Amino acid sequence: MIRDDVCDLEISAVAPLLRERRLSPVELTDAYLERIQRLDPSLNSYIRVMPDQARAAARQAEREIADGGWRGPLHGVPLGIKDLFDVAGVPTTMGSSILRDNVPDLDATVVSHLKAAGAVILGKHNLHEFAFGITSENPHFGAVHNPWSLDRVPGGSSGGTAAAVAAGLCAGGLGSDTGASIRAPASFCGVVGLKPTYGRVSRAGALPLAWSLDHAGPLARSVADCAILLQAIAGHDARDHASAMQAVPDFSADLARGVAGLRVGVPREYFFEVVEPDVERLVRDAIATLEQLGASVQEVSLPHVSHAQVAGNVIMSSEAAAWHTTWLRERPHDYGPDVLQRIRGGLLVRATEYLHSQQMRTLIQQDFARAFERVDVVVGPSVPLVAPPIGRTLEPGRSLNVAPRSVANRTTVPCNLTGMPAISVPCGFSDGLPVGLQIMGPAFAEPLVLRVAAAYEAATDWRQHKPRLTAGSTARAER
Repeated sequence: MIRDDVCDLEISAVAPLLRERRLSPVELTDAYLERIQRLDPSLNSYIRVMPDQARAAARQAEREIADGGWRGPLHGVPLGIKDLFDVAGVPTTMGSSILRDNVPDLDATVVSHLKAAGAVILGKHNLHEFAFGITSENPHFGAVHNPWSLDRVPGGSSGGTAAAVAAGLCAGGLGSDTGASIRAPASFCGVVGLKPTYGRVSRAGALPLAWSLDHAGPLARSVADCAILLQAIAGHDARDHASAMQAVPDFSADLARGVAGLRVGVPREYFFEVVEPDVERLVRDAIATLEQLGASVQEVSLPHVSHAQVAGNVIMSSEAAAWHTTWLRERPHDYGPDVLQRIRGGLLVRATEYLHSQQMRTLIQQDFARAFERVDVVVGPSVPLVAPPIGRTLEPGRSLNVAPRSVANRTTVPCNLTGMPAISVPCGFSDGLPVGLQIMGPAFAEPLVLRVAAAYEAATDWRQHKPRLTAGSTARAER
């Protein structure tokens, strides 16, 4: 009898059960595969499920653990992979029609690291086409649905990964973030998503959107699980020219240290200027919680950050257009209309605009560097709004009365420009839809960012709330 309840366990909880052989990797994998078969028709979070490969990896993990060869907390744990990371012998589509038959010979470096840690790969997750969008409404593989409300987007571009993690269709997942694509889905789906420092995690074997902004990172149900996943995938890689020669610390070591004595910065400009009232209230409540836990809170000024969204979008579209040049000329009909328009827009960017955006990027980096001389972390909303309805993301709605797509990466893209680490952790609900708190830190300060997120998470019960799905029905919040 397959136990569906094991799919609710976090990685940090299931790992001891696997190590002590109180739970079989095969049993756990079968439970996830059965749950995917039953619930994913409502979510469409997977492009491709890999049952044969997953069961083979689970059997291998079971044998190794039985023989005393436990590799660590991911050994035998079922994970999902955003379908822009290569898995050898399996198509990497990047959510596109153009790459439907693109079958790599090698694993992406991060995938090889996860396999080396003993993880079981369940399949490849759906995403916004070519990772160039905030909604995961995909014209080729169908829209991904938010498990908290099936008529809502899950965010993008790692929407399939976030939806699958939230719905218990994998224990954790691997996403990418170029302007928002880990943190926005994490916020919309009520899970934890970490964008590491630029260069901390290899992107070799990951198809690019914009080379100077792309990051790979984990999505999971808890901060501790994100730390476990980051531990497995971090480190220098000669295959990625931007990979940092930086020592990899123990990302879990400081999770229980709390925030007493830490200095938390709240931006004076920009981050709270365009934000739904409920989102602002919940984020400010979260900041108050950090203060109650012993952190000191002070305003910080980031005078150039108001230009971040324009600068980020200029750089992103320009670099994307450069990578897509041949297909734009030869196969424009194979793109979805929204992505085609966005990439073509990059062809219209003048060199001076690109260079001015890079200059603005430097000024924003300097703003944050000065802020981090006074505070340890900077906090604000992950996304200014809750998940909008599928098919209506270009229409003004709710209290902001702006098109959701126009502001969805507003508060996340500064961290892509600076390359600094940032995490989204659930901080409440607005009309039953999740809201995320974003915690930002200096370069390579992931242990500190994770520490603050863990302290907030431990002081609240938001991660205990789960969407409740039944086959063929709408999602209902389990509160």
